[in-house]
Amino acid sequence: MNLQEFTDEIRRRIGADSNLGATVKLATDQGVIYIDGRQNPPVVSNDDAEADSTIKVSLSDLQKLGTGELNPMTAFMFGKIKVQGDMGLAMKIGQKLG
Repeated sequence: MNLQEFTDEIRRRIGADSNLGATVKLATDQGVIYIDGRQNPPVVSNDDAEADSTIKVSLSDLQKLGTGELNPMTAFMFGKIKVQGDMGLAMKIGQKLG
């Protein structure tokens, strides 16, 4: 799956009522997926904008997280996921994507 296909998948998973109230940037090795959860419905794009929480992860590992093939806590402990900013928000978005 390429970045655009995964962006569309995240848009579908976030849905019309994310209740995030914040912004999240997924910084992958193939580009950025930006989620503006302050909007209703949330806006998911490939804009590289400032966010309340930035999650650095490879697109491959992000896909594995989405299918349940990779455990988020294990990935974090082994450095496959790095979080800058609001950790609680990162956990909240992880629940939406997993």
